[in-house]
Amino acid sequence: MVHHECAHSRRDFLTRAGGGMGLLALLSLLDGDGRADEPAASANPLAAKPPHFPATAKSVIWCFLDGGPSHIDLFDPKPELTKLAGQPLPSSFKRPVTAMGRTSGTPLLASKRKFKQYGQSGHWVSDWYPEIASCADELAILKGCYADGLNHVGSVGQMNTGDILGGRPCLGSWSLYGLGSASEELPGYVVLLDNPDDPPGGSRNWGTGFMPAVYQGVRFRDGKTPILYLEPPVNEAGAPERAKLDFLQELNRRHLATRAEDGDLEARIASYELAFKMQSAGPEAVDLAKETEETKTLYGLDDKATERVGRNALLARRLVERGVRFVQLYCGSGSKWDAHSDIEGNHAARCRETDKPIAGLLKDLKRRGLLDSTLVVWAGEFGRTPMSEGTGRDHNPYGFTTWMAGGGIKGGVSYGATDDIGLYAVEGRTHVHDLHATMLRCLGLDHRKLTLLHNGRDERPTINGGVVVDAVLKA
Repeated sequence: MVHHECAHSRRDFLTRAGGGMGLLALLSLLDGDGRADEPAASANPLAAKPPHFPATAKSVIWCFLDGGPSHIDLFDPKPELTKLAGQPLPSSFKRPVTAMGRTSGTPLLASKRKFKQYGQSGHWVSDWYPEIASCADELAILKGCYADGLNHVGSVGQMNTGDILGGRPCLGSWSLYGLGSASEELPGYVVLLDNPDDPPGGSRNWGTGFMPAVYQGVRFRDGKTPILYLEPPVNEAGAPERAKLDFLQELNRRHLATRAEDGDLEARIASYELAFKMQSAGPEAVDLAKETEETKTLYGLDDKATERVGRNALLARRLVERGVRFVQLYCGSGSKWDAHSDIEGNHAARCRETDKPIAGLLKDLKRRGLLDSTLVVWAGEFGRTPMSEGTGRDHNPYGFTTWMAGGGIKGGVSYGATDDIGLYAVEGRTHVHDLHATMLRCLGLDHRKLTLLHNGRDERPTINGGVVVDAVLKA
């Protein structure tokens, strides 16, 4: 029964009516923060939501080079470094703090790579990446990137979550939280590893931190069976399985009713339903046998060295083609790019594994008309120092290179720069938060308005920073 208390006088009536004006003001404030249109808590949290403004990308494929690729051996040639090779770091340079703590006094190490300019853009690319070089005019290369961490756990964590400390949602989760999923039969956020080794920090890199667990990434297995148990038992397929799932969902809902705001339980319930739907859509989505031999060759599936990354890159294309919002494609998972010694052998192998698959991904997306709606990102957690560590290089968060392509990115652009030896970012300095703000902008999300109330504070993906790098975006 609803109880309505009547006003007892004209003054009482005006007092009650005037109190509602405050709610109108609150609604206006919430609308300005982008919250007035948020769905009710009982609604499907993964339902598609409108962006803050028109998006230039529907999906993201992030090629994550785990371990720290050397920018000065790949995209940022330094002739001055060659001249100074064998000498200590000049006194004019601030002595950096490094992960291993030995490189400030060790000799400078010249790159042995040969660089050429490619395409109309004239991007410099080393001979380790000839296939990616053929896509030069699609790339916007950011050469002034910097981060805050020195070790892998903190730095991989920051590149994924914005913070070197644990406990925050990753960028893929923020994207799913802000936009919802465009597919009801596949996860909105998928993680692909190219070997059994987890990246430093493990699942926190695709976790939700303080955000509801329903937005976390779904890790697919490495190999030819990325999703297990897609085929239900013969005697349970169809109606029997649906009835069993409905009964299980009913029990879970009753349990949840007495445990309000249990995010893990909500996520578990949603995962059961998604798992059932994936039994129909999943087998087709991950079935690479339906691709032509020409396409498989384009990604390098005919070569043992490139097969693993190539398979995942092709799977990433198939997933975004079917509405998956965010795909993280780890290349060298387990810090395989971490070349403290023998950088020539280490990077030669890693580049061999990734060059053809990533270039194939760009070319395949373009010819299918998907590159314009798919943002492709190439980035590790940091670069590497110009100072030597024996025959290798130490971690360098002070200046490194990333690139983006497709999804509203202005191809052929080079933005930012490191100093003459590639140690510090000195022009167009681009922090990790700026990279995240730019990626979200391509998805139609304003990183300042994408907020989640946590412990009485509006949290956002870029914490208290982040500036969109307009120079790499199409007008």
